[in-house]
Amino acid sequence: MTSAVTTGTSATSTTSARPGYGQLLRTPGALGFVLPGFAARLPFGMLTVSILLLVQHTTGSYGSAGIVTAVTGVSMAVFAPLMGKFTDRFGQSAVLVPAALTHTASVGALAALALLGAPLWALVLAAIPTGASVPQAGPMVRARWAAKLEGSPLLPTAAAFESVTDEFTFVVGPVLATFLCTQVHPSAGLITEATLTLVGGLVFAAQRATQPKPAGRPANGEQHASALSFPGLRVLIVAFLGIGAVFGGMQVSLAAFSNEIGNPGANGLLYGVFAAGNMVAGIAMGAIAWKIGPRRRLILGYIGLTAAASVLWAANSAVLLGALGLVVGLCIAPALITGYTMIEQLIPAASRTEAFTWLTGAVAFGQAVAVTLAGRLTDAHGSSYGFLVPMAATALALVTLLALRAKLAPKAPSRIVNSSAPATSPATAPATASATSQATSQAAPVASRNRVNERGMGHRVPVTVD
Repeated sequence: MTSAVTTGTSATSTTSARPGYGQLLRTPGALGFVLPGFAARLPFGMLTVSILLLVQHTTGSYGSAGIVTAVTGVSMAVFAPLMGKFTDRFGQSAVLVPAALTHTASVGALAALALLGAPLWALVLAAIPTGASVPQAGPMVRARWAAKLEGSPLLPTAAAFESVTDEFTFVVGPVLATFLCTQVHPSAGLITEATLTLVGGLVFAAQRATQPKPAGRPANGEQHASALSFPGLRVLIVAFLGIGAVFGGMQVSLAAFSNEIGNPGANGLLYGVFAAGNMVAGIAMGAIAWKIGPRRRLILGYIGLTAAASVLWAANSAVLLGALGLVVGLCIAPALITGYTMIEQLIPAASRTEAFTWLTGAVAFGQAVAVTLAGRLTDAHGSSYGFLVPMAATALALVTLLALRAKLAPKAPSRIVNSSAPATSPATAPATASATSQATSQAAPVASRNRVNERGMGHRVPVTVD
């Protein structure tokens, strides 16, 4: 690793080169947890739409399907932070293996009950362990990057890469599940979800060399601060609830719209267009060196998302709805990725895994509530009313963001030149001041460039000027 202050041309070449995705993935041992980690987290994007389509097929009601899906999402949202705490304390493998096994069995039971025509209350009961046992693979992968790249300039690149990967699972998972449920078998989405969870989870858990060391129980009765105690996280949770509502409302309403026009297969195409916009914007977000602070990026992105979601209800053709869905997809990524990256500024390292699970759970909860409400509105009035749910949810979240935006600004640290330097005596003060002045003048160009890059990534500097 290069030193903070270097001289000559090496300093310029080292600091001006922005770490890229290729360099990140060449990190020793990275692919060993990235690939199985992706397989273990892709089911998160498949679960809710798979349940929705299966239960709607067996019951004939989007309302009933929405209830079962909502219970699954709420259960996951409630238990995800608890799983994050257990992971920090006991280690990833100790939590991931039993979670993957439990989830696979629960999904199998839920699918069997649905195909056998079980009553709604039985499906609801089966949905509780299904959601509670969803492995939190995404936060675990982030924790491995943080442990492996601590102090490295590649750490912000890893954060951007993980945000893009999350985005990929959010949009590709539902497309895959929709195809399996509509073109193969109504239960094929859930079966594939359970299989990926089991295989990916066990392979990921087996990669013990890159697993962060568990913290164990706090010594001397000390208590780690809960991530939820930080107000910035609570504001982000509201924003992510709105994002989850977009995913949930789009899933139900696009499926209902496709049925209304007599072409159920169009659901996969329409959601694919939405996914394409999401992915394009997500990749761009990780590649652009931003010159505005993350708080402003989040607010601007959310304004765009709210505006785009507010006109979905007016679409009266598949072409128009596809175009609007593309715009909504393009607007989700800036808000979602920026929110995830802000965790590194707002939450101490000891609580970040839990913080990531809160945001993941917020997306799941918002998605679950939106599926329920959109399902009932769609059953009663048609798909156009289902699109009102994303509109209302994003508008409420935007108002909250604007009202509480001050809580998204990290506290400024004390400005210390060298916190590790020993105190100087009056006799040595002039010499020390001269050396410090010389080092500062050498470091000025490097520091200037770093400030631009750090503000652009939105990761490194705890103080961002909007």
